[in-house]
Amino acid sequence: MRRILWIALAALLAAACGGRENRPAREAARPTPRTFRPAAVPAAVPPEERGAYLRDHYWDGFDFRDTTLLAEVDTQVMVRALFAYVANFVAPDDRAAIDTLMGRASASKPMTEYFAMLAERVLHDPNSPVRNDELYIPVLEALVASPWLDRWERLAPERDLRMASQNRIGRPANDFRYTTADGATRRMYDIRAEYLLLFINNPGCGLCKTVREAISESPMLNELIERGKLKVLALYPDEDLAEWESYRPQMPARWINGYDKGCVVRDRELYDLKAIPALYLLDRDKRVMVKDAVDVGLVEWAIDHDDRKS
Repeated sequence: MRRILWIALAALLAAACGGRENRPAREAARPTPRTFRPAAVPAAVPPEERGAYLRDHYWDGFDFRDTTLLAEVDTQVMVRALFAYVANFVAPDDRAAIDTLMGRASASKPMTEYFAMLAERVLHDPNSPVRNDELYIPVLEALVASPWLDRWERLAPERDLRMASQNRIGRPANDFRYTTADGATRRMYDIRAEYLLLFINNPGCGLCKTVREAISESPMLNELIERGKLKVLALYPDEDLAEWESYRPQMPARWINGYDKGCVVRDRELYDLKAIPALYLLDRDKRVMVKDAVDVGLVEWAIDHDDRKS
């Protein structure tokens, strides 16, 4: 799993950060750029406590008061550093660690904005393998509350915070109406099953096809569908119904295949559609178990580790 995360990070860096330009030969004598290295774990710390130590001390070697660092460090290195911190030492629901990090970064406006940018790439970019709204929310809250930002600069993080705060893990999902090929319109909350897998998709999306096939090929999910414990709702959120109609035969017959009539989900921002496809796993009470994912294995894991399952 770790190897897969690092491969995915490499792809993210290639897409989001770009490479450094080649420097002219006359600049070769310039000093080596300053770099960041995580704190070293003292030898006295037992092996089983190393992770907890680095959670609390990982950034001790970074001087958050020194804004000259921002012009001298390699941003790709810093993205990797934050990625490693989140992937290895921060639990998926450990917002306190991110609160502390953003608190340290709040020493100045440039430092606040720099770490918010790093967090956006690691925690919010759709291509990031550790994307996590629960950890990104403290970043957005720090920006909204920051004394360094004026009211106009707060507008974007306020909107992002509003979106990230919807459909959170453990909370009820937003309800909506969907329409099927026979013209019938129903509420998502009226679907009765132990689990509901909401699959927001677009016909022309290559990754949507990959995710659809992964669901169809999952022995675990297919067994649950056969037993009536899992239902899949494939939702098309856009307005081109001719495209949806042409794609409809490719959806498994046992799934509920519908579209968002009037694009209400999109226009009222009931779900974050910035990145499609998106999987939401809901329990029998329509509480969110998996949010905005593309990993069918994560859906399987969540069901397998559900303490409430019968």
